[in-house]
Amino acid sequence: QVQLVESGGGLVQSGGSLRLSCAASGKMFIITDMGWFRQAPGKQRELVARITGYGSPTYSDVVKGRFTISRDNAENTVLLQMNSLKPEDTGNYYCNAGPGTYNWGQGTQVTVSS
Repeated sequence: QVQLVESGGGLVQSGGSLRLSCAASGKMFIITDMGWFRQAPGKQRELVARITGYGSPTYSDVVKGRFTISRDNAENTVLLQMNSLKPEDTGNYYCNAGPGTYNWGQGTQVTVSS
């Protein structure tokens, strides 16, 4: 069974940076599309970035130009480099192959202060 573990969140000032990491078990992770999702206070979970099994990224409009998603298939990890952070980026960040494809992990909290 695939298990997802997110890490790297924290408290950062507006304009700062964080790097999130997602570690996943299972052979399927090697070629499966993976995404980063976030759930902000008072909002539904939303997709912020996605990367194909072979490394092609896409981004939501609100993070494009600020976030970079990458992966290392050999290490079964997916990274999200977050730059120029804004208070509206605050939320709990999760990785998954899609909305509910696997059981959601605990997520990692990102808090951006003004």
